[in-house]
Amino acid sequence: MQWSLDQLRQFVATAEQGSISAAARHLGKAQSAVSTAVSLLEADLNVALFDRTTHRATLSNAGRLMLLEAREVLRQAAALDQRARSLVDRNDATLALALDEALPFNAIGTLLRETSARFPNLELTLLNGTANEVADYVDQAHADVAFHFDRGPLPDRFDQRHIGTLPQAIFVASDHPLLDKETIKRSDLAHHRQLVMTTERAEERVYSPKVWRSDSFYTIAEMVADDLGWAILPVNVALSGNYAKPLRQVSCPALSLPLLSVRMLWNQGRLLNMTAHWVEQRLIELMQESS
Repeated sequence: MQWSLDQLRQFVATAEQGSISAAARHLGKAQSAVSTAVSLLEADLNVALFDRTTHRATLSNAGRLMLLEAREVLRQAAALDQRARSLVDRNDATLALALDEALPFNAIGTLLRETSARFPNLELTLLNGTANEVADYVDQAHADVAFHFDRGPLPDRFDQRHIGTLPQAIFVASDHPLLDKETIKRSDLAHHRQLVMTTERAEERVYSPKVWRSDSFYTIAEMVADDLGWAILPVNVALSGNYAKPLRQVSCPALSLPLLSVRMLWNQGRLLNMTAHWVEQRLIELMQESS
């Protein structure tokens, strides 16, 4: 077996970019170097990875299967490298947490107070943001772990674990016309602008032809309070106060809203220290008390 991880990376890049030249530009390598790497990989594996009868880098049937295998090998190699770095860097004296801004204030406040008491010498870094932003903090190694609302599938480079759920509901401003109705139907919701939570990975279901979007639950709550529309919000966000007008919950019997899932995520292969594990377990308990 003579093939290398670098050859696998160049093969995957060629398949994903659609041509040797595009892969070379993507990788910052000479076109001839990428072409040679792919040819050597085919020779080492004794498999034709691409159909040479087309102008583009079209995968052969065997190539499509090998692409899946190559991606998995590269994923495992990255995890191994991350684990090795974690063994070297592991330090229970520091912790960087990225927290979704929409998590319950009372749970986070209790968590921080108890963390201070339990680990008085801990050097703690807190990063806050939207669901996407806190995932990026972990991806960029600015945070060891993140806790955020589940907004869809994550790339394979993350590990994740479900830690709890929180209720969500429909909210309007305190003088919204929907409050005049005894029973609200989906058709009633469709007559008013919906303020929709959206991220790169997922979007809340849309029930109205009139839509505004934001990636922040708190921004959406502010817009609801300003009579700009109705929204589906985590109950803790809607009732947190400090809005221009109080938010009022309305019920639409035909609209069944599931509980919102909250998850913990970290880079695959990273060994979490004792403090991170304690924070996870304590936040699970506090989430149960908040729901």
